[in-house]
Amino acid sequence: MNKEKEYGLFTAITMIVGIVIGSGIFFKSDNILVYTNGSILKGVLIFVIAAVGIIFGSLTIALLASRTTKPGGLITYVEEYVSPKAAGAFGWFQVFIYFPAILSVVSWVVGVYLCMLMGWEATPERLGVIGGIAFLTCFGINYFSALLGGAFQNFATVSKVILIGVLAVAGFIYGDPKLITNSDVVSTAGSSMAWLGALSPIAFSYDGWVVATSISHEIKDSKKNLPIALVFGPIFVLFAYVAYFVGVSILVGPQKIMELGDAHVNEAVTILFGAGGAKVFLIFVILSVLGSLNGFTLGFLRMPYILAIRDMFPMADKVGYLEEGHHIPKCSARVAGIISLVYIVINYIVQKYELIPNSDISEIPIVASYIIYIILYVYVIKLYRAGEIDSMVRGMIIPVVATVGSLIIILGGLQNLMTFLYLGICGVVIIIALSYLGRKEKNLVRQL
Repeated sequence: MNKEKEYGLFTAITMIVGIVIGSGIFFKSDNILVYTNGSILKGVLIFVIAAVGIIFGSLTIALLASRTTKPGGLITYVEEYVSPKAAGAFGWFQVFIYFPAILSVVSWVVGVYLCMLMGWEATPERLGVIGGIAFLTCFGINYFSALLGGAFQNFATVSKVILIGVLAVAGFIYGDPKLITNSDVVSTAGSSMAWLGALSPIAFSYDGWVVATSISHEIKDSKKNLPIALVFGPIFVLFAYVAYFVGVSILVGPQKIMELGDAHVNEAVTILFGAGGAKVFLIFVILSVLGSLNGFTLGFLRMPYILAIRDMFPMADKVGYLEEGHHIPKCSARVAGIISLVYIVINYIVQKYELIPNSDISEIPIVASYIIYIILYVYVIKLYRAGEIDSMVRGMIIPVVATVGSLIIILGGLQNLMTFLYLGICGVVIIIALSYLGRKEKNLVRQL
């Protein structure tokens, strides 16, 4: 079926920027400064090192995106350059682990900030209910109108970028630039390389950049526009992160930020706008998180459909059906919605009973995702060696750097022993997927 493309370049870029820049950007400065003993320059270096994986990864994936317009994004790339069975297993991982795990936690964070804004007690029950309503709202917007979902993504992204820009510029105007070149302001014992410990949490804050590939078939002139979005979006995120970090650090001061912790954000806004500014800021933070939630929802609704049209999902005829004149596969969206609501309940139980200390279920898919990205980077190198990519920079140097960046993120994640449990959970889902796909393959052979 020939259908009109729904999303332009701007929406593709805002999807990447809007998902990656969620709430973490506003509350990472104190953590980074603690690791760097108050050194702003070392903090900037941390952001840059952590960004290597995403920026060079985007440049590498952009090469694959420019070679096809088939629906599926990363699933298509794995199918074409690895194997159909590997693509199916990766798709199951995204449907049953990656998207719902992150969606459930992002929806929970909406509840956290709304309770802060309204002065409500943040009980697990209240956060779970608010998170569920937030998800269902984003689900409804995208289910009934692809254009409305894209428009909200644009609005939320522009809102958060404006706020980040205001705080960054205000920091440079009213702050003390001399603090940027100051050495460590806090004396601590331990390894002189301890500041590199900040790589792991910062790297996780960059996650979500590949979600835009899930709507590749609905982007106008996708062979041209999606690669542009995959390159420009992550680079913009890096500059936004660094500008905000430096701006707020020289406005409030590294020492005070470390003392205040997450409360340094309210301090910065109060300095600029007075006590009432904190409330306004929280509204923008809520919009920021809703933008991330909407972006993940927008991408997830299509994932079961993308598998079903390849006959890699149960009830493929129903899930892979796209009604004439519609842009959202309704059955696929309902499947994604149900899975997301199940995970929202799981996240509530995990949070209420503190089943994962100092963590949450959104970290389960992160390391596994970057392992899969590395597989694609290796195949880009193979394309170069086969003569299908004529540039050594694009076909060899960029994917090698992307691989190194991803390994840094993986090694950072492995510092947490819970990551091995997370990889085990991901492994179980992949084994189930391979078993299902294997049975489908055998049944097809028998029929022939």
